[in-house]
Amino acid sequence: MSTQSNPARSRRTAALTGVLALALTVAACSSGKPSGEGDGGGAGDGGTVSGQISIAYLQKQGDQEYFVSEAAGAKKKAEELGVKLTVVNLGNDASKTITEVKSAIAQKNKGIIIVVPESAVGPQVVAEAKKAGVTLLTSDDQVCASGPKPADCDKADLVARVGFSGTQMGTEIGKRAAAEFAKARWSAADTRIIYAWKQDTTVCTDRINGAKAAWKQAGGPEVQAVELGTDNTPAGSQSKVEATVTANQGVKHWVVMGCNDENVSGGVKGLNNAGVKGADIIGVGLGAYLACKDWQAGADNGMRAALYIPGDEVGKLAVQAMYDKLKNGTPFTPESFAPTKMVDAGSWKAAGFGCK
Repeated sequence: MSTQSNPARSRRTAALTGVLALALTVAACSSGKPSGEGDGGGAGDGGTVSGQISIAYLQKQGDQEYFVSEAAGAKKKAEELGVKLTVVNLGNDASKTITEVKSAIAQKNKGIIIVVPESAVGPQVVAEAKKAGVTLLTSDDQVCASGPKPADCDKADLVARVGFSGTQMGTEIGKRAAAEFAKARWSAADTRIIYAWKQDTTVCTDRINGAKAAWKQAGGPEVQAVELGTDNTPAGSQSKVEATVTANQGVKHWVVMGCNDENVSGGVKGLNNAGVKGADIIGVGLGAYLACKDWQAGADNGMRAALYIPGDEVGKLAVQAMYDKLKNGTPFTPESFAPTKMVDAGSWKAAGFGCK
């Protein structure tokens, strides 16, 4: 994951204890945005809690493999700490998000960890938590207390977040894609780069921008790019990519990058379905939980590499941070990042994660 050294690291390490501090040490390769003081975002803060701590973990796309892993990590950490944890799948439903936030509050949860389906719902989530005096922490996706676009938000209004650095993840993707392109020795003229992502999701845009910049910095040539807005699902990406191939019949080679493994896996499949062979595709995933299935099956479909992002570690990190806040009053660090690692068909097993 991100690897720049900056003053924020020391503040993050001091702010968290126990497993959280250990995880940030493991994530020494990660770099957060400069940290501000305090918890950020003006979200609800119910103070410390005596007795058993109850937390609701509300996730978008809870049936997606990354989030399944995240929930498993959260449950494991909650069991270790004696925390009562409720995990809720929000799907992609913004209205359900508010309903479930209100439900979590009504059920007397003292803390809410949330992955919002879209950033626009963030201010209302913050308002509900603040009104009820419930402590709020975001996971994965950024939330702004004062507006729908975290990228345009004042730093003081950003809710504390546990996850990954979107920009640095994208950087790793772009670097690897450029290296694979150089190895393939393709002509830029008959190659297209596909960037696929849900374009109203800030962390996705951060990843894509990071990938674009890294491609250039790594010496990647000027290649015509196709930007596809998707719903971040394999099917959504697949259909968009199939239509793209139809509109670009003279293109021989394709590079696929996206916000997550779903976009890249779906994009690679769409290219395959359109008659493009694996040898003419460079797919670099983000997650590795779908890419590893192709490698496990021995498929030569064009999925060259993927950045492994351990969702379970994010779940553990988030629950530990919320526990420390509610139990001991330990302030949240503005952003805490889990580690990542680039893997491919030859290295993913040694990386130590299972492929379900």
